[in-house]
Amino acid sequence: MPEPSVLASLVSALRSGAIEVVDLTAPLSSTTPVLQLPPEFGQTAVFELDEISRYDDRGPAWYWNNFRSGEHTGTHFDAPNHWVTGKDLADVASVPVNRLVAPAAVLDFTAEARENPDFLVEVDHVKAWEAEHGPLPDGGWLLVRTGWDARSHAQEPFLNADENGPHTPGLSAECARWVAQESPVIGLGVETVGTDAGGAHSFDPAFPCHSYLMGSDKYGLTQLQNLAALPATGSVVVAGPLPIVTGSGSPARVLALVERS
Repeated sequence: MPEPSVLASLVSALRSGAIEVVDLTAPLSSTTPVLQLPPEFGQTAVFELDEISRYDDRGPAWYWNNFRSGEHTGTHFDAPNHWVTGKDLADVASVPVNRLVAPAAVLDFTAEARENPDFLVEVDHVKAWEAEHGPLPDGGWLLVRTGWDARSHAQEPFLNADENGPHTPGLSAECARWVAQESPVIGLGVETVGTDAGGAHSFDPAFPCHSYLMGSDKYGLTQLQNLAALPATGSVVVAGPLPIVTGSGSPARVLALVERS
């Protein structure tokens, strides 16, 4: 008999549970936290549903809705043209599909973020991880776990803001530059509302993850959940943004394939 194909083996492993599908996506509703900018700037829309019909005189046998949402609401994908440094690069509809399925490295800073919500990942943290687990995956994702998904049930604890602005963990400016310009990954994934730390408005440059990643033709994934279910290495991320023509990003369903023994 011929050897089973790679795809047949994958399907078999999915059915048997040898490969688990982990949902990394936050539920999308009117209570999903959204980024808040200073009032002088434009604001992203909260997710809204507008019912068209629900088994009634507007449509007796079907239920459906229109919806309104910002591109960067909920779990979402940042395309290069989202930031001025990438304004001449790809929109979200032009991201090569082979980049939407990629291996992942998961770096866990839950303890550090619990002690200090303004914790910043430095290059040395990443290199220490590499010394233990091997190099970051070429063409893969760097996923930063901080435990912040536990706060995603409501706007206030998720943004964690006071009179000085939000306090959420992220990357230092130098680490953001290194990930964008020197590391082999295609993008950064986080559990917070955006790829940058809460205090990144005061960094040099401001919002360095956005500035460096987008300018380097790389991507962002934000408001991820369930990173605790992923191993440090070996998982594969499937990111599914809507291909919005000229769009700067999109809400996305993000899954991870994890091999279980």
